Order: sequence, then C-alpha cells, then structure tokens
Amino acid sequence: MVAHLYGDDSEPSEPNLTGLLLVPVRSGPAGYAARMFRTPLGGRTAVGFTTAARLAATLGPDQAWIPLSEPALRALAEPLGVAAITVDPQLAAPAVTPVPLLTRRPAQNTRDAGALSAQAA
Repeated sequence: MVAHLYGDDSEPSEPNLTGLLLVPVRSGPAGYAARMFRTPLGGRTAVGFTTAARLAATLGPDQAWIPLSEPALRALAEPLGVAAITVDPQLAAPAVTPVPLLTRRPAQNTRDAGALSAQAA
C-alpha cells in the first residue's frame, strides 16, 4: 500500500486496512524494542502479523509481541531508516544450527602419511 500525502495533511490517502498488528519485539535494557527483519533481497523491513497464530507459526510460540497500528509501526521504524512494512510474512529461514567440524581421517599407514605430506609441500 502506498500512502500519498497531500499538502499539510498528515493523514494517508487510504485508510489503514490492517487494523492492529502484532509486532514482534525483543527485550532490552530499556524495555522492549521492535524487531526489524531483512527481506529476501537484503532490505530492512518492519514486520507485523494480523493474528497470534500467524506470528507463532512463523516465529514460534515464545516470540514476544506488542499490538501496534500500522501508522505507529511506521513511525517507530522511520527513525531507523526502515520504510518497508511486511504484513503476515509466511516464509522464514530455519534457525541457525551449529555445523559439526569435519575431522580428518588419519593416514592408513606411514606410506600414505608420507604421500600426504609431500602433496602438502
């Protein structure tokens, strides 16, 4: 939705059709802060969900959230340089899991070990 402003009119040209959004937050030293996300192309975006079920399906049931209107979310994100808002994103990358380190297979005999050291040199 593109909101066009006319003159000194601070109201958007189209009404807010989303109602209240459930905005993911994280706790910090000064209270809660809205989480900002990345689009598939790497741009920053604020995210809001229309239902708690959609938020839980995407970010997990333990994700904290606050209710905000779309204009309030835009006002919160604007000072951070975030202009995009994504409503009800459905795709999310899986959680990062540690990758086990590959272990080197020991040399089968001394002849193999000598060949390996000769190749390394």
